[in-house]
Amino acid sequence: MQDMNTKKLKKNAYRITKERGITALRIRVPGGHLPIKFFDVIKTIAEKYGNGSVHITTRQGFEIPGIRMEDMEEINQLILPLINDLKGLGVPIPRDTSGYPASGTRNISACIGNRVCQYANYDTTALAYEIEKAVYPHDFHVKIALTGCPNDCIKAHMQDFGIIGQVEPHYQAERCVGCQACVKNCRKRVTGALQFINEKVVRDAQRCIGCGECILKCPTSAWTRGKNFYRVIIMGRTGKKNPRLAQTFLEWVEIEPVIQIIQNTYQFIDKYIDRSLDKEHIGYIIDREGYQKFQTEVLTGVVLNKEAHLAQSINYQGYHYNRI
Repeated sequence: MQDMNTKKLKKNAYRITKERGITALRIRVPGGHLPIKFFDVIKTIAEKYGNGSVHITTRQGFEIPGIRMEDMEEINQLILPLINDLKGLGVPIPRDTSGYPASGTRNISACIGNRVCQYANYDTTALAYEIEKAVYPHDFHVKIALTGCPNDCIKAHMQDFGIIGQVEPHYQAERCVGCQACVKNCRKRVTGALQFINEKVVRDAQRCIGCGECILKCPTSAWTRGKNFYRVIIMGRTGKKNPRLAQTFLEWVEIEPVIQIIQNTYQFIDKYIDRSLDKEHIGYIIDREGYQKFQTEVLTGVVLNKEAHLAQSINYQGYHYNRI
């Protein structure tokens, strides 16, 4: 069998497998949303070139195993409709691309969002497309996940960047009948940010996480939806060194600064990454360089809205595998 450039192989979204000469193709599905017409393409590749099966990845993509490396160029032609669909979204993919141009930045995953879910505070798929346009194609290993509300069904707390939907609830006292449905729900299921005082509901803005459940629970529409905001949590991870949950970096922030911060993070990675490694997660770079340096550099040129709250420090915990 001919020698294979493994670096090019992985960049082209093919996996190195345990079987010599056999690879697996990773299909990119931004936001976990794929038009059904592309299922025929995936089926054809799996049946004709793979082993007849498809693996649904933890990042909401499709992986087609059992592919011979010598068939890669033919497969790259077959997936042109998928790549052209990304181009149609405005993703800046080079015109002469043969197959996927990069796989470092992992598939941007998302919960189903407010197209379907009553709890979601924004259209997660639409935002996934916007972020895809801002960061792909890129070789740096970055994981981004979007979730419509603090329920975090996508497990954004395990990602480098997690974007959680928030809504600012507006209270119209004249519509309130004092049933306290919102207060009881917030106390039992959320953070206890609501109290019933002098026959009216009082919201503690410091405790409110913007989940919007008070709006859903109110039978008289005393609570209504205000502006949409986002909570950005950063540097959650699994792995062998120090698994941990992401922590809040920003909350009550508008989306434009969020996208700019993510773009600036790629510049931060390029500047400080350990190039002796095959890849390095951004969280380890921040551990080495320090949170304050990260904060300063990724906020360069970013104008935060007046409601935004920035974490001045982050105390990561997680655990280490040290047995001593």
